[in-house]
Order: sequence, then structure tokens, then C-alpha cells
Amino acid sequence: MTSEALSEIWSKGLASRSFTIGGAITLALVGVALVSLAWTPYAVTEINVPMKLRPPSAAHWLGTDQFGRDVLSMMMLGARNSIAVSLVAVGIGAGLGVPLGALAAARRGWVEEAVMRFNDFAFAFPALLSAVMITALLGPGAVNSIIAIGIFNVPVFARVTRGASLSLWQREFVLAAQVAGKGATRITLEHILPNIASVLIVQMTIQFALAILAEAGLSYLGLGTQPPNPSWGKMLNEAQTFMYLAPQLAIFPGAAIAVTVLGLNLLGDGLRDVLDPRLRRVR
Repeated sequence: MTSEALSEIWSKGLASRSFTIGGAITLALVGVALVSLAWTPYAVTEINVPMKLRPPSAAHWLGTDQFGRDVLSMMMLGARNSIAVSLVAVGIGAGLGVPLGALAAARRGWVEEAVMRFNDFAFAFPALLSAVMITALLGPGAVNSIIAIGIFNVPVFARVTRGASLSLWQREFVLAAQVAGKGATRITLEHILPNIASVLIVQMTIQFALAILAEAGLSYLGLGTQPPNPSWGKMLNEAQTFMYLAPQLAIFPGAAIAVTVLGLNLLGDGLRDVLDPRLRRVR
């Protein structure tokens, strides 16, 4: 992609409110996660019982939990864990789903039928049910959450890739490549995938938001990230008992999940407008 094309995309992105707001929220989330790699106000394993359930103050900006741990530090590490789990899970989904969808579109016939029936089978087991089955065999944990969410994302990317690819296989430039003697694999790599890259990027953004939501849900049920590693979903679960004593324990992680999912959805909406002129809307 030339510098002129990148400059045009950037200028269109800045003109889109969805792109700018979603991008700002996403950058803030990533920034918090990166800062937590090197610094947090307090160690998340530091227990200080006399300071338990304290409201926000100068010493603890978001207050403390039932063990006297700093909520801000836990929120920062929770952001990092959510990003890590979701990023790997979406990577697994795209890494397996995109080749399957491209294969179905290129080969058609029984290959396409087999891939689509596999998708139907995988859709019958949503992330939560998959996590329950996996943890019943392997035990709860972040790795099992990644596997469950990743498996759920495979058919999503396969369907999107197949649908976008099928419309291109009838285009003149693909027919010209076939006449020139190029095989299906080469055409897919050189012509199909580059032309559907924008669709896949938008879908990855949307699935990333859903993966963060799924990770929080699994952690809330005790199937995701395990203590002492903090998780927004686990923090919500633990806050139930103290809703009247310290409502901020539920408000902060709940707001973080909501704002993060909103920001990623806005970013995906903005990217769709920027990368696909046919879908651009007046805002």
C-alpha cells in the first residue's frame, strides 16, 4: 500500500466520529495494558486487611477490595489479561477460519459442503458451552478460555471469508488470472485475500470486542482467568457480596467492560466506513 493510499485512509478515518472515538478508547485500553507491564500503583497480591473496602481516595484512586488490594492496579492488570486472551483467541479463529473459508470458495463442490457443515457443527457449541466442556476435561483457566473462544471464532471467519471470496471468483481479473494459467491456490493468495483484507480486518475488530465480553463472562463464572491473576469478570463476581458496602467494586470493572466493547465496536464501524466506500454513511 502506497503512502498516498495510507494518507487517504487516515484522513477519512479522522473524518469519521466512530473511527476517532473508537480508536481513542482502544488506544487508551492498549496504553493502560502496556503501562501495567512495567508499573502498577500497588502489587495485586498485596493484601492489607485494615484498608479493605475503602472508597476512592488519593492513596487508592479507585478504592480497595475486600482484601485491601488496590482496585486500580487490578483493573490495569485485568485490561492486560483481557487483551492477551482475546488477541490470541481471535488469532486462532482467524488463523483457522480464513484458510477454511478461502478453501471452500476456491474448491467448491464437496470441499465447500464439508467446510460449511463443519461450521454448522461448530456453531452448535457457543463459547460458553465449549468452555464448560473443555474445563470439565482440563480444568478452568485462561488457556482453556482461549481455546473455547478461538474455536467459536473459527466458523465466523470461515463464513465471512467464503462469502467475500465467492463474489470475487466471478470477477474479470480472477478469470484473467485463470486464463493465464494460475492455480486456485495462487489466485487465492495473490488476488482474493488481498482484496478481502479490509473485510477481515473489520471482522477481527468486531470479534475482538466479542472475545473480551466472552472472556469476562467466563471469568465471572469461574471458568476463565484464575486467581491471583485479576480479571474484570472475576472482579464483578467477587463484588456481588459487597454491592451495598462498596458498589464501586462492581461499577468500575463493569464500566471498563462496557466502554471497551463500545470502543471496539465503534472502531470496527469506523473501519468499515473507511475501508469499504460502498458502506460509507453520512454521519
